[in-house]
Amino acid sequence: MDPLSELAAAHGVATEYEDQNHQRVIVQPGAVRRVLAALGVDPHPVAPGQPPSDEPAADTLPPTVVVTAGRPPDLPAGPVTVELEDGSARQTTAAALAELPLGWHRLRRGAASATLVVAPRQPPQPPRLWGWMLQLYAMRSAGSWGLGDFADLAELARWSGQELGAGLLLVNPLHAVAPVLPIENSPYYPTSRRFTNPIYLRVEDTPEYAAADRPLRAAVDRLGAPLRARNREDRLDRDAVWTAKIAALELLWPGARRDALHNFQRVTPGLAEAALFAALAERHGVPWQKWPAELHDPYGTATRLAREELRDRVDFHAWLQMLCAEQLAAAQHAATEAGMPVGIVHDLAVGVDPGGADAWALQDVLAGAATVGAPPDTFNQLGQDWQLPPWHPRRLAEAGYAPYRDLLRAVLRHGGGVRIDHILGLFRLWWIPENSSAADGSYVRYDEEALLGVLALEAHRAGAIVVGEDLGTVERRVQRVLVDRGVLGSAVLWFERDVDPATGADGGRTPSADWRELALASVSTHDLPTAAGFLVGEHVRVRHELGQLTRPVAEEAAQAAADRAELLALLAEEGLLAADEDPVVAMHAFLARTPCRLAVAQPADAIGDRRQPNLPGTTEEYPNWRLPIAGPDGPVTLEDFQRSPTVRRIATLMARTRCAIDALSE
Repeated sequence: MDPLSELAAAHGVATEYEDQNHQRVIVQPGAVRRVLAALGVDPHPVAPGQPPSDEPAADTLPPTVVVTAGRPPDLPAGPVTVELEDGSARQTTAAALAELPLGWHRLRRGAASATLVVAPRQPPQPPRLWGWMLQLYAMRSAGSWGLGDFADLAELARWSGQELGAGLLLVNPLHAVAPVLPIENSPYYPTSRRFTNPIYLRVEDTPEYAAADRPLRAAVDRLGAPLRARNREDRLDRDAVWTAKIAALELLWPGARRDALHNFQRVTPGLAEAALFAALAERHGVPWQKWPAELHDPYGTATRLAREELRDRVDFHAWLQMLCAEQLAAAQHAATEAGMPVGIVHDLAVGVDPGGADAWALQDVLAGAATVGAPPDTFNQLGQDWQLPPWHPRRLAEAGYAPYRDLLRAVLRHGGGVRIDHILGLFRLWWIPENSSAADGSYVRYDEEALLGVLALEAHRAGAIVVGEDLGTVERRVQRVLVDRGVLGSAVLWFERDVDPATGADGGRTPSADWRELALASVSTHDLPTAAGFLVGEHVRVRHELGQLTRPVAEEAAQAAADRAELLALLAEEGLLAADEDPVVAMHAFLARTPCRLAVAQPADAIGDRRQPNLPGTTEEYPNWRLPIAGPDGPVTLEDFQRSPTVRRIATLMARTRCAIDALSE
């Protein structure tokens, strides 16, 4: 191995990889050096055969040891001392560490010490269920202030559980955004993944509103009325919603429950920094890199002084998070009270805005000199840069994986599961050094055993299921590892095909009986055509009008027609497409009969919406994340949705089919 390759291997940087066509791609040496530099490693290799200068001595412990219950860790034999999280201590051996109680402990050997995590092999496993996959902001009710909110989530959960037999609601990321206009539209580009977006609050459901006098409630109501009047409009206006809700909450702020707030602040990790960031962002804007230099350090003297100066505003933003936590808890309670075994499943975005709250507060464990994305492929020949800073693998381990643990706890606190967007990032991420193109990067490897172990432990403690979005270019072994670790994958009707693993030959669409069991099945996703859109070729029309096609529109239309005919033929072969059957209903019947543990329907599909929520590769050209759910006659409300015969037909069919399959398997 040459010196550069040896250095790269020591730090988990790929010098070659396999693309989506399983072809070997060599990473240019210059790109390898830039990625190493982004990791903080001197990119000039040492002499051949000489280990990197920062390689630890053989007799030290790694900064964090994660072991799976029942499986001994890869550590040198010998006696160790373990300080358990309950405060007790044990003298044991390295080989016996996996027999310790699950939890977060401290491991000591001589003068060396390390965080010790003992994790279960798998998180909880769900029964066979059906449910909704929801873009919450798009589901407005008569009481919404122009955007779907937590009260709408609770009502949909109650109705779906009690009347339709649904078992889960998978919602888009509800992560916090910077409190600065214009409000970020994308749920996948948050300021913080540890906290929640107050734009989803139902102001009238707060205890402060209930305790307010009549004139104060009337003032709040006047702020909401114009937005409720816009619930039939075909575009969502987050700026207007944010402005009105913050104004209403500011009116209620003097009556906030201070004792409850102080308790919430005391027990919520990271809240002090997140609330301070929000207050500073209101004063200085975003990104934080443009703030006065003395405020770049979240724990510096100037920042502490700013906290004192802005204390009331900091407390206000902390109070908003307390309200979010209360209303999210109420929504999950509504789901479980309605009989849902899982309830709300929260979507965890890949990363955060580099100019946002988490990037500011977690500078010590994020790699600020790089962003993540995807290498060039057939559809994105220049690669993709998602503009999200990655975890720094070594620093995260040195922090005992506590920032990752706290993130998972925050997401799981008020739900029955988590969907991890781009779960491949627990194995490797495509790093793009600053001032480089997306193509000029390389993969950086992560400690998958550690990340999966922490995930399993926190999900186990929360009693939560785990779903991983494993679409796209996937290493062949990754799905095997995820199955072994009990993480459900994602199976999408548009993509499921029988492919010969040896030759890559396409054997056509996969019959329902052959879908994998440990998966969440759906017709589509937020980045793909809806069911109705697919049937009429809406995705071809829109991309043609926006100049996104890479080949003639006639070829794209012909391919779309062939795909449609192939799918309809499969539905007919399975006896699901009678002459009078709605193809969209048949698609959901197909999902319901697969072996997949979870099958979800999108409200947009059930109502006949032709427009996908997000069109990758566009910004202002397409109204990404700003479309309400709409049927053939225009936007629909939650009340319209509940009255729809097609919605009820799909729900009843999915519930009955899932129950029938369970009965046959017993």
